[in-house]
Amino acid sequence: MPYTIMLDAGHGGRDPGAVFNGRQEKDDTLRLTLAIGEILQNNGVDVEYTRTTDVYTSPYERAMKANNAGVDFFISIHRNSFPTDNEVFGVESLVYDLSGIKYQMAQDINDQLEAIGFVNLGVKARPNLVVLRRTRMPAVLVEVGFIDSNVDNRLFDDNFDDIAQAIASGILDTLESVGVIQNDYYRVQVGAFRNRRYAERLLNELLEQDYPAFIDDSGPYLRVQVGGFNNLNEAAEMERRLKRAGYPTVIVR
Repeated sequence: MPYTIMLDAGHGGRDPGAVFNGRQEKDDTLRLTLAIGEILQNNGVDVEYTRTTDVYTSPYERAMKANNAGVDFFISIHRNSFPTDNEVFGVESLVYDLSGIKYQMAQDINDQLEAIGFVNLGVKARPNLVVLRRTRMPAVLVEVGFIDSNVDNRLFDDNFDDIAQAIASGILDTLESVGVIQNDYYRVQVGAFRNRRYAERLLNELLEQDYPAFIDDSGPYLRVQVGGFNNLNEAAEMERRLKRAGYPTVIVR
């Protein structure tokens, strides 16, 4: 079955977000979020939303909605702001910490937006943000330019469709790179850790041997996995290779 993404249009209702010359963040984020969702759905991804109208929902409620829905990824769309107008411009993405598939997805989104003309301000760790701290799945918050920057607003308005496509493409690039947008896929798990240093040590060891390994940090443990694979036979062959190399393994779907 396809993967599910919860798209979160930042702010809403009584919370306008950042405001500049009458322009409200909540309006930009809702319009962009709906456009991104349509593109993802057209590419076979199941999409859910924290809001589709101008209503207020607290950050905690947004995180709980994603957790209760059991989605696989959470993407929150925002516009940035700075105390001084027209002083800072560019895009940045925020994640709980700089690791795992969420970090890769944030980088892929930023790269796509940079290609449109935005300055890429990078990916930053923000463990204090509720929608990143309380979600149980990989989560990324994208700041799509500064709303108090005329430069970024022109980019946003003149390239709206391209921006929606860029964010969707960044998401899809990440999913394709780890093989998770196939209808059925399998991975071979080689270890599960609470200590990130141990997980990264095993990851690097596998990568040095050219195994397609990565860390899945979507649950309570850091799971070092190899794959995915289109069918069980391919996964079983990889499991045999890893076992012959001395690794403990289990196939996960």
